[in-house]
Amino acid sequence: MSKLESQDILCYIDSLLKYSNYSKAAQSLYISQPYLTKVIKKVESQLNCELITRSRLPYRLTEQGKIYYQYLTSLEHSYAKLVREISYVSDIGSRILRIGILPSLGSYLTPLFLPDFLKLHPAYKINLVEDIPEKNEKRLQNHELDFWIGQNSSSISPNLNSVSWGRHRYRAVIPRCSELYRNNAAVIPEGTFDISTILRQKLILTSKGSAIRKQIDQLLSVYKIQPSIVMESNEIRTVLKLAKHNMGVTIVPESVHIDECASEYNIYPIPIDKMSLDYFIAHHGERKLSGDDHDLIHTFLNHGQQCAV
Repeated sequence: MSKLESQDILCYIDSLLKYSNYSKAAQSLYISQPYLTKVIKKVESQLNCELITRSRLPYRLTEQGKIYYQYLTSLEHSYAKLVREISYVSDIGSRILRIGILPSLGSYLTPLFLPDFLKLHPAYKINLVEDIPEKNEKRLQNHELDFWIGQNSSSISPNLNSVSWGRHRYRAVIPRCSELYRNNAAVIPEGTFDISTILRQKLILTSKGSAIRKQIDQLLSVYKIQPSIVMESNEIRTVLKLAKHNMGVTIVPESVHIDECASEYNIYPIPIDKMSLDYFIAHHGERKLSGDDHDLIHTFLNHGQQCAV
């Protein structure tokens, strides 16, 4: 079994145990439910046993499943050790920082602080690992990353230490098809609408499992709203383009640039007390921070303090 396969299967099992539902687990992993079912059945067929009890909730590992899970975990630790040892030999005389980040977030955040860090430490090489949060968090826990940059630090594992920029706002994009659209208004003043009014529109949303979607789903639950979701996408820029092209209202973080176009859509800043996010940089709790590490964190925070509400 390859490293990629073992890591993926471990993530799949973790998600199934977390959600006790194949559809929800697949959505959190950004894969299809049939594919997830096929992978688990294939492994169970190869091992000639059931890995997870699915006859009652919540899902639990069978005794055979516990042995297999321990095996996968040992592979993760062994591979992480291998990577560290090879990196140590390969990087003698050079310095490398491995940073995990969501691709859409990286295009906004990294230009703000990495150039300043590299001015202080020009000998460093930065390896960006652009992937979904679940996988980068797992890499950080396995010491395959030095740092992980994400949003909404309250949801990360307790064995990771993080520092945050502070709260930042979201903005709604309201196209002409919405009853809330106002002619020739590039930006509608904050406080004009209640958040529940926004959520009752036809919506274009990011897929379940994303940081934005978790907050939106929580608000839908609080206001007891059955949403009208026209379309979902894993990519934030896709939902933005669809909203701009009059398919429905969407909500995006301020990190995503939006050109003003009053004739096609309005931009509405959502009150930060209703919905907000915080950008964070995290490291493993066992990592002993060097002076260079502190410089990286400082340059990250320096720009965050300038931008935070």
